Amino acid sequence: MRRLRGFAVLIFTAVAAALVLCAVTALPDRLAFNGGERYTFYVGNTSKNCRVVSCTASEAALTRLTLQDVCGESATFSTLDIDGFLKSVNGEIMFEERLDDSVNYYCTADLPYSVELYEKTINLHICVREDGVTVGSPIIFGGY
Repeated sequence: MRRLRGFAVLIFTAVAAALVLCAVTALPDRLAFNGGERYTFYVGNTSKNCRVVSCTASEAALTRLTLQDVCGESATFSTLDIDGFLKSVNGEIMFEERLDDSVNYYCTADLPYSVELYEKTINLHICVREDGVTVGSPIIFGGY
């Protein structure tokens, strides 16, 4: 009986360890952007029911895993090599918008979300400001 109980505990421990290992491996891959300092997720399917969920980098993977109906996400960086970042997501700038306090690039890239803007499919928005860079897919919703 003791052997059977010991074997059951061993099997349970091995299965639990495998699940934890799978979770640690899979959680970061669920994020559209890696290396951000803050993350924001947009949840819902219309502007009426859109909810914004923000968190720190250390909470991002687990927060993303617990959300349903995610329709976009963004990440904030203190600095970002725009050209290198665009290469990493196979991105191409479609058009830009210059404001008093920022430059916004609207791009196509290998990212999961998209919207139509000015008859172009856009799925990456990069906002460069003096105090940092925010990237979003499909666009950065709300203030940035």
